[in-house]
Amino acid sequence: MNILIIGYGKMGRQIEQTALQRGHSIAGIININDSFDTINPQNIDAAIEFTTPSSVMNNMDECFKRNIPLVVGTTGWYDNLESVKQRVESEKQSFLYSSNFAVGVYLFRQLNIYLAKMMNNYPAYTPCVTEVHHIHKKDAPSGTAITLAEDLLSSYSHIKTWSKDIAGDETIMPVNSVRKGEEFGTHIISYDSDCDILEIKHTAKNRKGLALGAVMAAEFLNGKKGFFTMDDMMREI
Repeated sequence: MNILIIGYGKMGRQIEQTALQRGHSIAGIININDSFDTINPQNIDAAIEFTTPSSVMNNMDECFKRNIPLVVGTTGWYDNLESVKQRVESEKQSFLYSSNFAVGVYLFRQLNIYLAKMMNNYPAYTPCVTEVHHIHKKDAPSGTAITLAEDLLSSYSHIKTWSKDIAGDETIMPVNSVRKGEEFGTHIISYDSDCDILEIKHTAKNRKGLALGAVMAAEFLNGKKGFFTMDDMMREI
């Protein structure tokens, strides 16, 4: 495949390395201030986008105008998710997004859902989500933390919503964000009771897992039209 990389920071460079290792070619790189007019969409099989919340919608628009299949790993734009889905479907675009492309995080999500169903029988335990990322991350909570929170609440009936801004409200699950150093990303699901704390945790050691999943997503999109998520990809593979 010929892959266009949108965003050439640390993540973009890791995607480039992973794509080449999997036998793909880099059709081009769009970084800050680069124009999409410099690329030939006929030579691009898919684009992978990891930029910033303020840039992602414009990058989607540029790809959609050129009918370039697009994988988006940027988070913080999900208020526009429904409108993007409608556009993908009406224009017959090819699009896949995920709050986290690491296969290990996907497995962690499944464990989180399973545990929430189990803990639903024990209301003495109160759930909480905590995420830790590097100081450069723009959005908080992380997209992964939001996904984990929503997955948990879908299987846990005692609390109906989550928030990052609460003070002693037992009906709302807290989602805590910590920014420090150069942390790649840690996500913790905890259940607290008067007697003990039960928790599960996923810690990323580097960006390789994210890059691998994103390249696999580009491979998954090859020849497909529609709006897809990580769940669709994992079910196929």
